[in-house]
Amino acid sequence: MSGEPRRDGAARRPPEEDAPDEEYARTYAAGYEEGVRSALREVLGHASRGHTTAELRMLIEGRLARLSEEVEAKRRGMIAPPLRPSWGSLFRPSPAARPWVAPVGTPATPPLRVVPGRTVLVREERPGRALEILRESSAAFPRVAFVSLHPPSVDGLPADRRLEVPVGGAGEPGGPPTPGEISGRLRAPTEAPGGALVYVDALEFLATEHSLDMTLRFVNWLVGQARETGSGLLVSFDPRSIDGKDASRLERAFQTVV
Repeated sequence: MSGEPRRDGAARRPPEEDAPDEEYARTYAAGYEEGVRSALREVLGHASRGHTTAELRMLIEGRLARLSEEVEAKRRGMIAPPLRPSWGSLFRPSPAARPWVAPVGTPATPPLRVVPGRTVLVREERPGRALEILRESSAAFPRVAFVSLHPPSVDGLPADRRLEVPVGGAGEPGGPPTPGEISGRLRAPTEAPGGALVYVDALEFLATEHSLDMTLRFVNWLVGQARETGSGLLVSFDPRSIDGKDASRLERAFQTVV
């Protein structure tokens, strides 16, 4: 009958949506869970690579100092409009689908080397690129000085050309040497005939054990010493360990930053 109500009205109603408060809570909980998982994975990764407690503390404090910037960058990325590909890119084959042909007459890029009087800063989470440069550059100097918690081996570098400067204080009376004391131990090899290649990958440790300002003064002394004595300076540092302003102060001291 036309006057009777429809019996299938309930089936035609749209499904109920989550209340705004429930949707917000669910999204927040999912983001919180992913953040905790990511942080724990990062700590486990550092621990599996053999970091000491002091190094772990330094890495974690550096990450905490940058956390607000990372969250803000993530927020801006989530609300930014999606990038639209150009029509040309839709009709061109992808790079993976095209065979690569080297341009005729294009010379290969020579490896980066440290030469007498040159200073190079390498931004990397763990020494890798700096070690490649070290191995390419060690032959240009009569001696190589290591300021490192774990001095790396260099093929073809005999023991009589190696100088390992203690940093962590193992077996050192009075605890770890200060940056000023390390400078004193580097003066003789850098001022000897032919100078020395100074390799440093312990800036984060020095900044944690002493102070960032003292460590930056130590770096500035090394840069000046390399210039005045014809020595070379190669420094590897983790850019996550200090904030942007201090990182800029560090980078400005060097001729080359990679």
